[in-house]
Amino acid sequence: MRALLLVLFFFTTLSATYCQSVDRYTIIPRPAQLDPRTGEFIIDRSTVIMVPFAQTELKAIADTFATQLNRSTGLNVPVRNTNKLISSGNIIEFSPSTDTTLHEEGYRINVTDRLAMIEARSSKGFFYAVQTLYQLLPPVVLSSEQGARRRESLPPNSSPALRSMLLALPIPACRIQDSPRYGYRGLHLDVSRHFFSVTYIKKYLDLMALHKLNQFHWHLTDDQGWRIEIKKYPKLTQVGAHRRETIVGHYDDHDPQVFDGKPYSGFYTQDEIREVVRYAATKYINVVPEIELPGHALAALASYPELGCTPGPYTVSTKWGVFDDVFCPTEKTFSFLGDVLTEVIDLFPGKYIHIGGDECPKVVWRKSAFCQQLIKRLRLRNENGLQSYFVKRIDKFVTSKGRRIIGWDEILQGGLSPNATVMSWRSIRGGIEAARQHHDVIMTPGQFCYFDHFQGDPAQEPTGFGSYLPLDKVYNYNPTPAELAPAEAAYILGVQGNIWTEYISTHTQLEYMLWPRAAALAEVAWTPLAQKNYDDFTRRLAVHFNRLTNLNTNYSRTLYDVALAGKPTAEGNVEVSLSAGKFITDIRYSLDGSIPTGESPRYEKPILLQKSTTLRVASFQEGQPLSQPAKVQKEFIVSKATGKPYTLLNAPTAGRPDRNYSLTDGTTCGMGGYEVAGIVAFSNDLNAVIDLGQPQSVETVRVGFLKYTARNICLPKQVDVSVSEDGKTYRPVLTTKTNAAEGGKRGIVRIPFSFEQTTARYVRIIAHSVGRVPAGLRNPGRTAQLAVDEIEVN
Repeated sequence: MRALLLVLFFFTTLSATYCQSVDRYTIIPRPAQLDPRTGEFIIDRSTVIMVPFAQTELKAIADTFATQLNRSTGLNVPVRNTNKLISSGNIIEFSPSTDTTLHEEGYRINVTDRLAMIEARSSKGFFYAVQTLYQLLPPVVLSSEQGARRRESLPPNSSPALRSMLLALPIPACRIQDSPRYGYRGLHLDVSRHFFSVTYIKKYLDLMALHKLNQFHWHLTDDQGWRIEIKKYPKLTQVGAHRRETIVGHYDDHDPQVFDGKPYSGFYTQDEIREVVRYAATKYINVVPEIELPGHALAALASYPELGCTPGPYTVSTKWGVFDDVFCPTEKTFSFLGDVLTEVIDLFPGKYIHIGGDECPKVVWRKSAFCQQLIKRLRLRNENGLQSYFVKRIDKFVTSKGRRIIGWDEILQGGLSPNATVMSWRSIRGGIEAARQHHDVIMTPGQFCYFDHFQGDPAQEPTGFGSYLPLDKVYNYNPTPAELAPAEAAYILGVQGNIWTEYISTHTQLEYMLWPRAAALAEVAWTPLAQKNYDDFTRRLAVHFNRLTNLNTNYSRTLYDVALAGKPTAEGNVEVSLSAGKFITDIRYSLDGSIPTGESPRYEKPILLQKSTTLRVASFQEGQPLSQPAKVQKEFIVSKATGKPYTLLNAPTAGRPDRNYSLTDGTTCGMGGYEVAGIVAFSNDLNAVIDLGQPQSVETVRVGFLKYTARNICLPKQVDVSVSEDGKTYRPVLTTKTNAAEGGKRGIVRIPFSFEQTTARYVRIIAHSVGRVPAGLRNPGRTAQLAVDEIEVN
């Protein structure tokens, strides 16, 4: 009996902790209206789900909900036909509503201690209500394995009543009335650069559905791969779905560029496409296919060279970027694209077909006699007008099939096609322009919605495309521009998050880049603007991360990263301050290269470094790590030059200036994406005089030079070091040649220069620029720059 009482006490405490904590309602996206109540509804073996069986879609939703409940809990909650005679008991009831004030995708949930009532006008509304129920329940409800583990952990010979109690799950009492802010709530996936299986696409759709996203933009064709089977043109997948190898790293990471030497391929059969479309429909997600035109066409041209303006040959691209070879606007091309789009339209029943229209260079068209004659014959102004003609022909064809096109905002160039919906990606300006022309708009500007961009310090993050898009910037985005009048704002259909996969080759990395930023955008798309609150969102994320864990989904914890800021002291040391988000009070660090743990020193005040050190930091809560393990670290350099002033006899470039003696501040640069933070660049020589403050012995100078030859930043050709005690008369102590023609992987090259020990107060360093990029590198003959990180003297 005592054991039983202990078990009952444990269960009661667990239930109370979940249902009475500040985290009772951790729903993402936040509902439009939620009225909290005390108490909870307990799902246990006495629970019955009631649904009108005559409504088959609703019955399927209830069955799926019951299956997930039972799989995760070990219960056996039944689904029964609605019976008006049963009005009491432990009931979850799905009740169709005829209330016309309820939005088509809206729903109501009313939870008391004996009844959980769900109302909606449509199956969509009921589906979204279920997603909310999942998030009212403990995160374990989303696990596919937890039920079996919980059953196995029950006390042996426990009674049915006790087993039921131990397997039960609480729903906090509340009343919710909810509907979306926008009708279009999208998430994009590029499978052309890197391919993802049908099995994984289904998981992607599952995660979209949980966050009430309803449009899956499937980017199926590009220069690096054609991923959809077209029966009439088999070479599109026989040739266009394969590239011989793939570039390693960023476009400019290596000089010369490095390739992995591994063939890469993949495509979806039409049966697989149908399977994905059917599965998406069960999640109330529409699939928007994208067939790129007239640019990003190399995979198609490699398959059918006659579609280009030159004979070719063409190859599927092995590197990223924008390429001059595009579709030629011949009748053969339009016939081909018509055939392709006919098969695509047959596979995808949704309203929209995305036709790309972005990043279409006009170089080939300018050189093509055919194109120039066509421009004259059609009385077009220029090649932009030719692109508009191209898009309008495709629009007319797609419209004749009963569908509508979406295009990236470049389709505005030369005049917008009459039925086109604009996807505004380069900024918000394209969306504003299109809305003012009374065209439907989907907002997806890169500075707010591109999840292949870095979400934390680029030097600490996995490889990303470039730019910086932190979680709070995504969350605080408002897709309806303030510049639009109300009548114009009505053309903003919604918002979409995009993820391009040049640097994303695995499911794990894809998820890391998506979550939780996609969750933030889901709240942007669904929740009324007045109900949004970033602090509240981050509070709910703590529980939401547990949901993602139960769904075997990776996510970024950059939200909990610790920022490091170093500054030199008057004594020549470096003082490092650590900071993190407002909810983080426990920061740990290590100075010996080890990964910080809950037992590592706790940060209480700025850390004084008296020697060069790699500092590693992490945030914790109750002894458990919050930030990504072993992620944030930074090297700080302490030498006799640290914190000392200097004179630059040659001025730095305006683009990479010196900021408050940054060459001797002890803080090394950060490198990530395409840029390098914290360096000082020169269009000619580095000529620096460091004042050590008083005469002292010196025998080594070490300079960190940036080698980034693909961007014309080279190592020096020679370095001269001289010393002085009065700052007027200098004695040479070293002249040495260096290898300005060194290419390879970009990075900071810290070159030591040693000489016979001497006494000096002033140290002068002249690093001679090579002037022009040497032969053998990517851009020989171009003007070279010299870039410097940190200067050490010892």
